[in-house]
Amino acid sequence: MENGRPESCEHTAADQNACRAADTERASDARERMGLASSIKPGADSDAASRAARRSMRERLNNKASRQALIGVIATLLGGSFWGFSGTSASFLFANYQIDTMWLMAVRQLGAGAVFMVVVLLFDCARLKRLLTTPRDLATLAAMAVLGVFLNQLFYLLAVRLTNAGTATVLQCLQLVIIMAFSCVRQHRAPRRREVAGVVLAFGGTFLIATGGDPTRLAIPFEGLVVGLIAAFGAACMTIIPGRILPKYGSSIVTGTAMFSSGIVTSLVVQPWNNVPALDAAGWQALTVLIFVGSCLAYALYMQGVKDIGSVRASLIGTVEPVSATVTSALMLGTVFAPTDLIGFACIIVMVFLTV
Repeated sequence: MENGRPESCEHTAADQNACRAADTERASDARERMGLASSIKPGADSDAASRAARRSMRERLNNKASRQALIGVIATLLGGSFWGFSGTSASFLFANYQIDTMWLMAVRQLGAGAVFMVVVLLFDCARLKRLLTTPRDLATLAAMAVLGVFLNQLFYLLAVRLTNAGTATVLQCLQLVIIMAFSCVRQHRAPRRREVAGVVLAFGGTFLIATGGDPTRLAIPFEGLVVGLIAAFGAACMTIIPGRILPKYGSSIVTGTAMFSSGIVTSLVVQPWNNVPALDAAGWQALTVLIFVGSCLAYALYMQGVKDIGSVRASLIGTVEPVSATVTSALMLGTVFAPTDLIGFACIIVMVFLTV
């Protein structure tokens, strides 16, 4: 015997074939003793296990992605709704108190930014330090603070002052056109059908609100239309610019740091502590809602939506904001909207359901 084979197996081709057949039979018997079917080739059982593992991994990833998308949609809807509260609160303050627009913006940014920073310092200080010590990411944050937070908040408040909360928020929703155009250029693709439908509905709703259905006239002041468009540009920048750093640092750090830094710079110019307006209990309550609900919660939830579902889809779903602003304005301030306004808002609602 040599290596478990008869020596004669070494000498003739016929004997070698007989030995190979004997080896195959012994291997088949061994597999049968292990409970494997004799028809399974060596290695097939490991291939089946590998396929099962890959299938299980795909299912887990798909479930995780589905959960993340659902969380992103809910966060964006809530963020957009809370943003509508900020417009109603600002409209109430402008109508009933002698409040300067820049003063209100500075207080809003400082208050909301301070809340964000306290939370971050307590629970996520390490990532904040990493952001502040990474020059490239810090430059991205600065661009977001100037072109996004500052432009959006200032000109949105001006639009609220010149028109009303519902109209200002609808004009801001034109950000989605800028975001879609940017996304298509960056990805070298044509707009998808849902995106085109969203743009058509957004333009249709904006047209009805701005003109009352008559293209020969504006139903709102021209200045209100201009500042509303600038607010839309700022909102688009606030969505697009931090796309690279949001996954690294989270929405609270990025949004809070940008808002707080913008508030500090604005306050150095405005000095809001020197000209505090006379506010009664209702005024302070409206200011509190503007800072904590319409700013802290709204921005945090919306930016979480951008992180989870992307800027284009978040901007589309976030246009639930004008619906929220309209409803709260009508209920709390008694604002009256024309039938064309309501049709325009209906276009926004349809767009939201279309893109979810």
